[in-house]
Amino acid sequence: MLEQQADRVMALGEWEERWQQNKIGFHQPEVHKMLKKNIDKALNGRTGVRFFFPLCGKAVDMKWLADMGHSVVGVEISEKAIRQFFEENNMMYTEEPVPAIPGAKVYKNSEKNISLYQCNLYNFSNSIEGQFGAIWDRASLVAVNPGDREKYAALIISLMANDCRYLLDTLLYNHDLYQGPPFFVPGEQVHSLFGEYYEK
Repeated sequence: MLEQQADRVMALGEWEERWQQNKIGFHQPEVHKMLKKNIDKALNGRTGVRFFFPLCGKAVDMKWLADMGHSVVGVEISEKAIRQFFEENNMMYTEEPVPAIPGAKVYKNSEKNISLYQCNLYNFSNSIEGQFGAIWDRASLVAVNPGDREKYAALIISLMANDCRYLLDTLLYNHDLYQGPPFFVPGEQVHSLFGEYYEK
C-alpha cells in the first residue's frame, strides 16, 4: 500500500519555493474544524497550555490558541510564511538568531507568547524549548518524506511532556492516483509510529 510513495522525496527547497510562488493550497484561512472539535480533549481541563506546531506555515490556528491564553511554538522552513503570519495578524515581532541551531532564526511576539523558528524541523529539539503540553499536527506528518517518518515520530515523542496531548490530522485517498505530498499515512502506521500514545 505504501510502496508507491516510499521513495518520494520533497527537498526543503521545494517547500520554500512553494511559499515563494504562493502555491500554498494546504494553507487554510480559517481555524481547522478538527482542532475546534477536539480542543477540549487537547486541553484536558488545563489552562495556559504550551502548544507545538511542527511545519506550522502561517496557520491561523496559532493565533486562535494564543488568543485563548495558550503559548505557541512553531517550526517552519519558510521565512516568508513566518513573516506573513505576523503581518497578516497585525502582530509586532522580533527576530533573533538561535545559537543552538546554526543559520536558524526565531521570530517572537511576546505579547501573545508566540515563537516561530525558521529552520529544518530535524534541527529542532527539546533542548531548544523544552517539552509541550499539546502538539497540533495539522499537515506535518503527511508532508514529511515517507522515509523520514520514524525520525519524525521520534522527534515528536521527544517533545511530549508527560501530560501531552497529540492531535494528528492525516489523509486517506487513492495513492495510485496521486504521489503526494500530502502523503498517505494509514492508521496502522500511525499506531506503529506512536504506539502507546495512539488513540483513534
